[in-house]
Amino acid sequence: MKSTRKGLRSDELYKDTYERLNCAECEQTLATENLSDEVYNVRKCPDCGREWKELP
Repeated sequence: MKSTRKGLRSDELYKDTYERLNCAECEQTLATENLSDEVYNVRKCPDCGREWKELP
């Protein structure tokens, strides 16, 4: 699982005009999944199911 920063650099993700993260493949806004025992959040695309780590 890549981080959101690496996803932005490799053009797998992009930010829209409101600074929301979107999947470049299906153009959907990413959902956030909070894991209570982890330091990071998981950002997941609702359409294609790809996931990225988001570090605080």
